[in-house]
Amino acid sequence: MTQDRTPAAAENPESALPDEGEQPIKGRKNGLYPEVSDELGELMRSDWADTELRDLQPIEQAGYAAERRAALSARFPGERLIVPAGNLKTRSNDCDYVFRPSSEYVHLTGDQTQDAVLVLEPRAGGGHDATAYLLPRSDRENGEFWLDGQGELWVGRRHSLAEGEQLLGLACHDVRRVAEEVRAAAEAAPVPTRILRHHDAALEAALAELEPDRTEQRADPETPTAAEQRDDELKVFLSELRLVKDDWEVGQLAAACDATVRGFTDVVRELAQAVATSERWIEGTFWRRARVEGNDVGYGSICAAGPHATTLHWVRNDGRVRPGELLLLDAGVETSTLYTADVTRTLPINGTFNALQRRIYDAVYDAQEAGIAAVRPGARYRDFHDAAQRVLAERLVEWGLLDLSVDKVLELGLQRRWTLHGTGHMLGLDVHDCAQARTEAYVDAVLEPGMVLTVEPGLYFQADDLAVPAEYRGIGVRIEDDILVTADGNRNLSAGLPRQADELEQWMRDLTG
Repeated sequence: MTQDRTPAAAENPESALPDEGEQPIKGRKNGLYPEVSDELGELMRSDWADTELRDLQPIEQAGYAAERRAALSARFPGERLIVPAGNLKTRSNDCDYVFRPSSEYVHLTGDQTQDAVLVLEPRAGGGHDATAYLLPRSDRENGEFWLDGQGELWVGRRHSLAEGEQLLGLACHDVRRVAEEVRAAAEAAPVPTRILRHHDAALEAALAELEPDRTEQRADPETPTAAEQRDDELKVFLSELRLVKDDWEVGQLAAACDATVRGFTDVVRELAQAVATSERWIEGTFWRRARVEGNDVGYGSICAAGPHATTLHWVRNDGRVRPGELLLLDAGVETSTLYTADVTRTLPINGTFNALQRRIYDAVYDAQEAGIAAVRPGARYRDFHDAAQRVLAERLVEWGLLDLSVDKVLELGLQRRWTLHGTGHMLGLDVHDCAQARTEAYVDAVLEPGMVLTVEPGLYFQADDLAVPAEYRGIGVRIEDDILVTADGNRNLSAGLPRQADELEQWMRDLTG
């Protein structure tokens, strides 16, 4: 990895602006080139072709994003609304994590660039003017493009503001002026401001100078301040705005599921290499598919072999893969537009379930079948969970692990010793989508066409569980699919992967020979 770049302008974008002929970008400590001669500076400024992109077509989701902004505008008339994309986060020293913008910003713009900010400025006659504040292309005059750690020759070309306007279908301004322009607008027309918090600390600090109530302390820990309440209401609305997916979003989630099916297929084909190495081979195999067909994995892949399958979010993925045991693979491809699948299959590593593994697997399959059958418009959100949990409780009683009636088991929640988690969640830009929605709009609501949720029952018998016979210990099974609520029922977006035990075994045989 090359050195001698500096992150100065990334930490302080204003430092990248020309300032009375001074060299605005400082070299890094211990860099091999301590200074730039005037002659080198002139050489680097000159003789570059015009690479401006013209006649660009809007991104395919631009119209949908405009509709979402219109809904946001209607919800908060006469108020200033600010939704940042977020900033780079340091992994270590001068190395950053790969940037992933806030889902709220992506949903409202379709843009994915770091440091960006969407501002909806209220109009006197009603409605809002929307502006995306973006970093423009690297400056050739002051050397940013080749001296700064986020410059074009270091990390790649950014779109110009004019290009951004064509792609996004809304006005684009220089993000290094966002605080100044918001301040000017606030002085000209003082109105309440709401911001999506915890994504841009510098912008929040600038807002605190404009609105004194942002520096107020809570009177008691349980009562939010007026500013916190305003911002929380914005966050909740943006979460609920994603509860029902439009046709374009459904297409993205279907594509994510299709790519995920291919990723699972890759894993089965390479199980022999995983047996020879570790769970890491499985993780790497699926990740390769995610990077080839999408942006990345939508969350840390759970590649849990043997007793690791009883740990719900096993992402260390450093264990052995042993024939005769089960592999619980919970993984999802995130598309280039940042919509993720979330699919789980539990596979016999040698291709065939033994009798006890199949008994447990069939119980989870039956529970999932009952859960999926309960997904339909007008049904309560909780219905699919209740249906799946009843099946699992019935099996636990049938097997003698619980010595009460099924109804009593469910009333007391005793099945949870082995089912552990809820049976599903909303899915979209986030793997646990719409997480900030009000309870009455989510788990206490009814299902509507366009909602997409997971149905993922499981049974987990820990290796040290003395409440079950020894042969159960260390077995974990989960089956998960991504279900679209349709006008007349549901559609399984991840149906390309077999679920029934016989079909699963045959699929594995066909892939491994």
